[in-house]
Amino acid sequence: MTDTVVEVAGADTRRATRWFAALLLPIGPAAVALLRYFLPYDTADAPATIVGDMLAQPGRMSFVLWMGFVAILTLVPAVYFVGRLTRRRAPRLTAAALVLLVPGYLALPWLASSDYYVWAGGKAGLDAGAITRMYETIHPTVDVAGVVFVLGHVLGTVLLGVALWRARVVGRWAAVCTIVSQPIHLAAVIVASHTLDLFGWGLQAVGFAAVGWAILRLRDDDWDLPPLR
Repeated sequence: MTDTVVEVAGADTRRATRWFAALLLPIGPAAVALLRYFLPYDTADAPATIVGDMLAQPGRMSFVLWMGFVAILTLVPAVYFVGRLTRRRAPRLTAAALVLLVPGYLALPWLASSDYYVWAGGKAGLDAGAITRMYETIHPTVDVAGVVFVLGHVLGTVLLGVALWRARVVGRWAAVCTIVSQPIHLAAVIVASHTLDLFGWGLQAVGFAAVGWAILRLRDDDWDLPPLR
């Protein structure tokens, strides 16, 4: 019996996917940078203060929700594309980073939902006291999602930056930007500095943009296998 060769005709999309990856990479971190800068409250504020600040600035809160929506759509594919670039030369670091980052980013919609309900309650004209009580009443899964998100995106981004450093697929400066971005974000949450938060997430956007540039400079054969002919 002879082997059967199956021919699959298809367009070569490798160049298009490289351009897609390069353009997408900085969008998520940049969206979160703007979100954190324009957030009308501080994360450590009391629930009544948070609700009051959100209800007082519905337009600003609507912008924050839009940026959160953009981030939710783009962060997971972004770290996947970074991992594609680092996995050959730093496989263990890449795997550990993605195991943390992907669940962390997937937990983000669960956390952002509370902001949406406060905005929707204000838009519907509900009483601020009732909205605050609803905001304070959370399901245990929200606490779990918070832990998954914080540990995932802080530790995962640091490990991904170290993978970039080890893989040497971008300049060391871009790896450093990625490594320090989320510790800076964490410090910004602690000291309640929106400007510092903008800087921290902005560094991640810069680091990811450098990865995008490196992807554009790859040959198609270094990016992916060609389609079967």
